[in-house]
Amino acid sequence: MPALNIVRYGSPESEAPIKKIRDRFGLQLSQASAVATEKTVAVFGEALTPVECVRRIIEAVRDRGDEGLLEFAFKLDGLQSTADQLRIPASEIESAPARIDPALLETLRLAASNIRRFQEHIRIPVPPMLELGDRQLGVVYRPLDSTGIYIPGGSAAYPSTVLMTAIPAAVAGVKRIAMVCLPGPDGKALPEILAAAKVAGVTEIYKVGGPHAIAALAFGTGTIPRVDKIVGPGNLFVTIAKREILGMAGIDMLAGPSEVIVLADETANPAHVAADLLAQAEHDPIASAVLVTPSASLASAVQKETDLQLANLPRAKIAGTAIHDYGLAVVVNDMNEGIDVVNQLAPEHLEIIARDEESILAGINNAGAIFLGPHTPEPVGDYVAGPSHVLPTGGTARFFSGLSVNDFLKRTSLLRYQPEALKAEADHVTRFAYAEGLDAHARSIEIRQNAAD
Repeated sequence: MPALNIVRYGSPESEAPIKKIRDRFGLQLSQASAVATEKTVAVFGEALTPVECVRRIIEAVRDRGDEGLLEFAFKLDGLQSTADQLRIPASEIESAPARIDPALLETLRLAASNIRRFQEHIRIPVPPMLELGDRQLGVVYRPLDSTGIYIPGGSAAYPSTVLMTAIPAAVAGVKRIAMVCLPGPDGKALPEILAAAKVAGVTEIYKVGGPHAIAALAFGTGTIPRVDKIVGPGNLFVTIAKREILGMAGIDMLAGPSEVIVLADETANPAHVAADLLAQAEHDPIASAVLVTPSASLASAVQKETDLQLANLPRAKIAGTAIHDYGLAVVVNDMNEGIDVVNQLAPEHLEIIARDEESILAGINNAGAIFLGPHTPEPVGDYVAGPSHVLPTGGTARFFSGLSVNDFLKRTSLLRYQPEALKAEADHVTRFAYAEGLDAHARSIEIRQNAAD
């Protein structure tokens, strides 16, 4: 049986798999609030849902600071550490570039340059004041004072995520960038992570991960000062923790399993499309990889090619599970219908491989990042192109955008009224105030008018 299922859009058999893909992130979060797991018995002495686990962890760190942080660092990650061992010495960060492959260091520097240049390009310009006679209105943008970046860690290293989160913050002018990342199995930080931090300019790094690290950044501990905003992807427990601390600190988004849609016509190369689907599928067993095409022959060819490539993939078990459970080839009547499918699913990544890509692009409202043409595979966005790869998932591209320099800027309104302007609008302001039962608001205007009279 082929790993990739093919369905005709609008047919009865297409409804369930499309709904499964569309709802998988929201369902995962809702199940986290309801489904208890026996794995928590070892940590808490009773079966708890993931949400209940995270809330207890957050409470412990909030109430007991470093003591609570270290307790769960040991219980959940086996990290035996004292508070003064959490922060990585500056000398270790400084020496990291010399401890990695020189070719990788060159790649990190290239990617960093591209990311920095792109973020500088898209930074919101400050508009001039709006001059309305006796009134002036405008805005100023100021960087956050501090931000925390969460980098998934443990046995895997994601130096690209260091660059994609830290550089936008640095370009915005954030003064303090604190990074948390679980160390390797030996308790040491991975040199690739530290080298990326050095290239990005990050000097404050703590060897801790998981929801307890999120809590530490949000509330502060004796060792880790609190931050204004927390960004970066993590597992389900990290995502829940970010949702729980919202209000104590800002967050970028609630990130779920990765996903890609390839919107293609018959001109697309089946081998390229299959490779791009599998590139996403190898992330996670619940990653989603979807082909949307008006060409039934392309769908069939991609289905066969996916099986051929999957057989030789080192992460075939993970990718195969994702393709079987959340992979799909959707055959549509035409590209307009294909655009409707894309906007409905609102993917994290969208590749457009078709003749008239510009007209297709004009119809896309919902996507985290769009890759145009046959020579722009999604992995270039993961690593070197420039836009951050921290992107909205699970359909949240309907209302979230990818991380950028502008997420680290606060907009503050500016208002200046001259006496004549206040006099001209005084009656309107007081009318609003009395209608809403706020007499002191009205008096704030009237006392000035009485003095002027």
